[in-house]
Amino acid sequence: MGHTFVMSASDGHHFSAYVAGPADATKGIVLVQEIFGVNHHIRDMADRFAALGYAVVAPALFDRVEHGVELGYTADDIAKGRDYRMKLSDAQVMLDIEAAAAHLSGKKLGIVGYCFGGTVSWWGSTRSKSFAAASCWYGGGIAGTKDESMSCPVQMHFGEMDASIPMTDVDAIRAAQPKVEAYVYNGAGHGFGCDERGSYSKPDYELAQERTVAFFAKHLG
Repeated sequence: MGHTFVMSASDGHHFSAYVAGPADATKGIVLVQEIFGVNHHIRDMADRFAALGYAVVAPALFDRVEHGVELGYTADDIAKGRDYRMKLSDAQVMLDIEAAAAHLSGKKLGIVGYCFGGTVSWWGSTRSKSFAAASCWYGGGIAGTKDESMSCPVQMHFGEMDASIPMTDVDAIRAAQPKVEAYVYNGAGHGFGCDERGSYSKPDYELAQERTVAFFAKHLG
């Protein structure tokens, strides 16, 4: 189990993060939240990677708007999460990602994220030099920034039936970034990797997680 830690971004903003895993690990992961904050699901995912020997930091990106945001998955929660997201600039998000990476200084780093965090993980490969690998799960904003230049290997995971990410977007991403490992999970919807959502698909989660773990093992050692 991890714990909450307060860290600072380069602009002086103080925010909390869920920190897990061995402090003496040689490899680390910045794990990026959905639009629901660093809630139980995100902490659980951090613990899963920590159990594999990674030092993990999950920054509370919504602390710039309101501290301690933890949402569920109802329609009201989705609306609230989108509102929080819209109050953040992309630049602010990346300041907090860089601060999380700096907390893991000295380790070879990967970044993984889900939903909103899937897009941020993509930016970790294009707007940062801190990461050696990026795994992006159903990031709805990737298509809009698909032409950015990667600085590390990238893997992506999409649900075939994701109403917010049409397969035309996935095709466009593949065309723009032929070096990206882009996987589509047949019949899966948005959030298929979250066992607290109705869209959860255990076999698809397990396959995507297996691929993510292997990807990090390959690129982080």
